[in-house]
Amino acid sequence: MRIDRPGPVGQRQWTPLTIGNAGLAFGLELALLASLCYWGFKTGSGLAGRLLLGLGAPALAALVWGLFLAAGGPRYRLPLAAEIVLKLLVLGTAALALHATGRTTLAAVYGGLVVVSVALEYTTR
Repeated sequence: MRIDRPGPVGQRQWTPLTIGNAGLAFGLELALLASLCYWGFKTGSGLAGRLLLGLGAPALAALVWGLFLAAGGPRYRLPLAAEIVLKLLVLGTAALALHATGRTTLAAVYGGLVVVSVALEYTTR
């Protein structure tokens, strides 16, 4: 198995599998933000804590994603292994947030989809 960094969107070879995975990946990114927001508002104490966590956690995840992992070209390129690990860690925080709020089944399904999507992204051409 060969692991390659996905190329620029315009230079990718689009197949039904890569198109489907791109849609799945986008959905997982949106679910990341939604689950962190849900977690923050559920676990924060007091209005200020809920606002800080409910808005701050997704904002921090979006900042990290934009700087290092954005599909259109991140601001800072990481080595391939670091990029894969960071992507799994950032997306994995959503599964942890869902689990922490009692949504264990949803967390497991989400986590499984993250692993499949990242594996497909870096192994399909």
